[in-house]
Amino acid sequence: MENKELSPEQSLDLISNMIRQTQGNVSHSSFYFLLWGWVITLCNFGMYVLLQVTTPNYAALVWTLGIPAWIITMIYASKQDKSRTVTTHLDKISMWLWIGIGITILPSWIFGSQINWHVNAVVLMPIGLATFVSGIIIKFRPLLFGGITFWIAGTLCYIVSPLDQYLVGGVAMIFGYLVPGYMLKRLKQ
Repeated sequence: MENKELSPEQSLDLISNMIRQTQGNVSHSSFYFLLWGWVITLCNFGMYVLLQVTTPNYAALVWTLGIPAWIITMIYASKQDKSRTVTTHLDKISMWLWIGIGITILPSWIFGSQINWHVNAVVLMPIGLATFVSGIIIKFRPLLFGGITFWIAGTLCYIVSPLDQYLVGGVAMIFGYLVPGYMLKRLKQ
């Protein structure tokens, strides 16, 4: 391909088109925010309830709900990739951002028993970063607020009791993932 000099107007048009295309692609990704929002909300509230009636290691079994969610995510992503007509550079950045966040928080789930399953303070902060950056990439303010919600909740988890971290985490998921997820879904329709 030849490198062509673009006028300032052409450059702005190209960038605007990339952002619009990425917004369209990401608005179809409301599925992920809704799936994970519901799963993690249920796990947090379930952990809170179960810790009151059983031991931490048994209560932590609620997090196995993440296994089918990962399988569903992989199947859905595969189908979405096959049907996508255009993948922008911003789509790739967003994808690798979320893969990187998944890799970052995975050890807290694998080794959660080492810290008595009090992982919310550690997990919510990077999720806040990815949510916030996703909001910047697609210029979608509710995701910016969702990211800020996760940062505040992650900080709050260092202050509240270990048990109350699960309430904070559940509420954070509602306002950080579910509310923006449903707003993205509405954009798609």
